[in-house]
Amino acid sequence: MPDADREALYRKVSLRLIPFMILLYLVSFLDRVNVGFAALTMNADLGISPYVFGWGAGVFFFGYFLFEVPSNVILEKVGARLWICRIMVTWGLISAAMAFVQGIWGYTVLRFLLGAAEAGFLPGMILYLTYWFPAARRARFVALFMAAVPLASAIGAPVSGLILDATHLWFGLKGWQWLFIIEGLPACLLGLLVLAWLPDGPAKAPWLDDTERAAIAADLARDRAAATHPPLHELWPALADPRVILLGVVYFGIVIGLYGIGLWLPQIVKGMGFSTVQTGWIIALPYLVSAGAMLVWGRHSDRTGERVLHVALPALVSAIGFAASIAASSNVVSLVFLGVAAVGIYATLGPFWTLPPVFLGGTAAAGGIALINSIGNLGGFVGPYAVGWIRESTGSFTAGMALLAASLAAAAAIALLMARHFRAAPSTSARERSAG
Repeated sequence: MPDADREALYRKVSLRLIPFMILLYLVSFLDRVNVGFAALTMNADLGISPYVFGWGAGVFFFGYFLFEVPSNVILEKVGARLWICRIMVTWGLISAAMAFVQGIWGYTVLRFLLGAAEAGFLPGMILYLTYWFPAARRARFVALFMAAVPLASAIGAPVSGLILDATHLWFGLKGWQWLFIIEGLPACLLGLLVLAWLPDGPAKAPWLDDTERAAIAADLARDRAAATHPPLHELWPALADPRVILLGVVYFGIVIGLYGIGLWLPQIVKGMGFSTVQTGWIIALPYLVSAGAMLVWGRHSDRTGERVLHVALPALVSAIGFAASIAASSNVVSLVFLGVAAVGIYATLGPFWTLPPVFLGGTAAAGGIALINSIGNLGGFVGPYAVGWIRESTGSFTAGMALLAASLAAAAAIALLMARHFRAAPSTSARERSAG
């Protein structure tokens, strides 16, 4: 297939799949982190302390950890279409049910169940992208898909603030209760739409012709043939592979920062004296910048064919941002550095998720990607919990920000130590010249 036709093919595939996948992940992430905004009024209503809030916010990831690998293996066996539908409907119902929590135990149990229900979604989507896009194009599309995370925060922050204020005592329910209902039920509707919109792979896409299906299959086959070592395909060897464990540790450090700041930032900003609505708009800005940075950085990684430095450098920038926020001379300067930290965290994600498919394929990819995400997402417990414990113990977020800085610096260092395992992939242009 000529280069121009190949470009048009992947543009067609991306326009068909990526916007809908972004919407799915946006709703997913919003349901995961809206508890940070609900906490602005929910904690007082339910008698939840900073320590308990951090524990409950993080226990979500225990459910995620326990069910992640089996969920993704099932997805690989039964197909993305059916399993993503199941995931979305169950998490939407549980998220909406958070509106009716009565106390600390109910809050904690439902957060655990939400994690169990959502387990497999992100690694399933990462695996799904490997069915459609060759390695030389993958970072940009992973970054584009995962831009839903900062977009969810950018959109969700002001919307959540408005919902909290505007819906208070509608039909006898508090604003935080309406927040969970209004932001939870769309997941159920979108889950049903998945059945009609997401084919299990190129071979089952009615909107591709035979030539287009063959071109995608040839590009993916060329990736497998170009691999330095044959990718693992068996599940258990993949789960025991040191590269999988180390990538999980790198992701653990990244996720500590991501959720450590994401779930506490609304309270940090409001503690500076801003109103609920103002807090939402202030938080939206760094997340909008993060979304743009993800796309630029992911495309740059594809263009150069380099992955590891594209993970390590933004992680180091994030660590510097967290550290500098501690020493900032004013609240405004501190917020700027926290914004820099957020941009750095999100920029790592596109290049990072191109690394596992370098040495994993088939069921091994399903299980290995899920295990990496499982280990990493334990950082989603450690970050919020540690920041909450430190906040309650010291009355300040300063030591918490130092912890987040250290976690990102460690992630950058481990990524650099792993560089020899991941030779630079051919850039997009080089790959196309080779194909031509």
